[in-house]
Amino acid sequence: MSDQVYHDAMRHLQDRFGTRALADKLAEKRRRAAFTDEDRAFVESRPFVFLATADAQGAPDCSYKGLLPGHLRVTGPSSLSLPSIDGNGMYRSLGNIIENPGVGLLFMSFDSPQRLRVNGRARVVFDDPRMADIPGAEAMLLVEDVAIFSNCPRYIQTETETSGYFDQGEGAPDPEWKTWADFAPLLPGDKS
Repeated sequence: MSDQVYHDAMRHLQDRFGTRALADKLAEKRRRAAFTDEDRAFVESRPFVFLATADAQGAPDCSYKGLLPGHLRVTGPSSLSLPSIDGNGMYRSLGNIIENPGVGLLFMSFDSPQRLRVNGRARVVFDDPRMADIPGAEAMLLVEDVAIFSNCPRYIQTETETSGYFDQGEGAPDPEWKTWADFAPLLPGDKS
């Protein structure tokens, strides 16, 4: 975890809007380098996470990653893992992580409401033993050296339902777009 919480541009804006002391107190009280028991329970209960990555040149990308119970696991005081499951075949998140390991994860509960930011360094592992227990897992993302920050939930709105597209051992149903003539012949394996 980087010791620098705020860079010069952030400080400039904090000074402009008179929030430097507030920002410093938030960093002191709400930022940490290890998961608490409450963090672990919250993270591992989430049915999804938003994953922010950037390529080697810094071009950003953000993905929604839907999960099932047990997919996301806090693996140590400052580490967690989650699977990469068959998606649209672009591999934007994994490709970016291979070029630039810096990631940001945003965990949310719309019902509670609650949210937690986790920034860290990720790596892609293709032979993680946990993959055997997660149908459709193509790789695991291991995130380490984290900075954890519980965020204000003030503007969080409504919860979503679990997707019916998860492979729960019987094979995942394909989304409609994968049956379209432009895409079906391009799918790997026998999915066309």
